[in-house]
Amino acid sequence: MRLTSHIQEGMLNLFSSKLRSVLALLGVLVGTASVVAMVSGGELATNEAIKQFKTLGTDLLAVTISDAADEEHKLSSGVQESLTLLQAQQIISADKQIRDVAPYTQLYNPVQYNGHDMNASVMGVTDSFARIVHIELEKGRFISALDGYQFFCVIGHSLYEQIKQRSFSDPLGQQIQVGKNIFTIIGVAKPWPENSFVYAVIDSAVMIPVLSSTVLSKYATLNNIILRLTPNADIDQVKNHVTDYMNQHLANKRLFVRSAKELIVRMTKQSQILTVFLGLIGSISLIVGGIGVMNIMLVSVVERRREIGIRLAVGACSRDIRSLFLVEAIMLSLVGGTLGVIIGIIIAYIIALFQSWQFMLFLLPPLIGFTVSVATGIFFGFYPAYKASQLDPIQALRSE
Repeated sequence: MRLTSHIQEGMLNLFSSKLRSVLALLGVLVGTASVVAMVSGGELATNEAIKQFKTLGTDLLAVTISDAADEEHKLSSGVQESLTLLQAQQIISADKQIRDVAPYTQLYNPVQYNGHDMNASVMGVTDSFARIVHIELEKGRFISALDGYQFFCVIGHSLYEQIKQRSFSDPLGQQIQVGKNIFTIIGVAKPWPENSFVYAVIDSAVMIPVLSSTVLSKYATLNNIILRLTPNADIDQVKNHVTDYMNQHLANKRLFVRSAKELIVRMTKQSQILTVFLGLIGSISLIVGGIGVMNIMLVSVVERRREIGIRLAVGACSRDIRSLFLVEAIMLSLVGGTLGVIIGIIIAYIIALFQSWQFMLFLLPPLIGFTVSVATGIFFGFYPAYKASQLDPIQALRSE
């Protein structure tokens, strides 16, 4: 009953000085909203990045081949400079846990359609590339092993849209110029979500047979290979076997082997650090809001000295006075924290909307924001409440 009466009196006192209460409430509201928005935004960004990897699957391994740092080794005679297509495809024999292999090349030849320059890149791929990175076709067919050195190509969806703006005819079956060579478009890919695990933008790519790419440029080397592994494969074991196989054929090259699972685990750990960091930054504004609550409550104590003296004179104990002022501070924090959580979620939703991210409501950010706001109210409200409870009744009654 005593707590109920404290709450009723606290509400009356807060409503009697609306402007002061709103100013105190705003500090907690802004602080809580910043914590919720920053932590939720960080979680959404991390979730979006991890989702990119999971769209391809977590059972992937990427091998990148680069030149060794020692220039003398590069100039050594009789040393193989790059993998052949057969050697790249036979990596599947290096470990029984490897299911599929997709080597690809990257070229930087200019691309034109009907004399118009296109914003596009060139890739030499095999038929397994579409299976591993999940490329679906809107029309036509993909590159086949039977294409060999034929000048056929599959274009990405973004490039397809560029061509449609230049021509009203269907690009399928039309010809596109890559460097000084003419390729026939045999397929159009559906939109492909960009993924940093694959060093290429499929949507704006001209994909040609990997053997044809070696005709276009002497720099078309198989420096990138993607491997599809069996579920629950031993990543370290596969890495070691692949490295041994590569060193047998390319002894003086540097290898970078990346695992989708390991990248996801690393990103998750970074996300946790980022969440703590953003939460600490947001908590600074919440502390400022708590100081505002304390200042407002101290002003309230000064203004209500006569009221406090009367309460003490008619029999109220120090605990009652302390509880009354502490309840007011907690009520301000509860209202500010609740509104702050709602506004923080709305801000996170707006961020996701503008960034075209999938919005997800995480439990942790609102819980942290609300809990910290209440704790802030108790912490910063205790001193004014304690000071009010220690007033001398006689001195308080004499105050004007």
